Amino acid sequence: MLFLAGSAIAVGSLYSEARASTRWETLEAIHWVENPYNLRTPGPCGELGAYQFRPETWRMHTRLPFREALDRSRSDEVAVLHYDWLKAALERKGLEASVYNIALAWNAGLGAVISGRAPAVSRDYAARVENIALELRAHQQQLADAH
Repeated sequence: MLFLAGSAIAVGSLYSEARASTRWETLEAIHWVENPYNLRTPGPCGELGAYQFRPETWRMHTRLPFREALDRSRSDEVAVLHYDWLKAALERKGLEASVYNIALAWNAGLGAVISGRAPAVSRDYAARVENIALELRAHQQQLADAH
């Protein structure tokens, strides 16, 4: 089970733990870039919640009303589903499901990543997410080493 908000990860094997950790770091970094203050007002394209979901993205993964994107636990659940969907789609196309590529697809759309036509602003976004995820990983490692 993965708990994004509290950074507690409980999974079966070391491999699963590493995968869950990368997912947690990526999603937490996306949250920090998208909505670090947890604003409840919609974004310019109607985005809501910690991950600034658009209505059509939300509906891809849940039948819950879109306003539920404002609930962090619901938003975390859908974020995990969307992350896994993006990861699988990138891998099916022979692309690495790296933090950078996941973030790029999150921002620019999967089609833009597959076609290699993601705009510069989205590439900057992905680089920011990647840097934050690396910092989160380093911090988690420091905590682990201290214990």
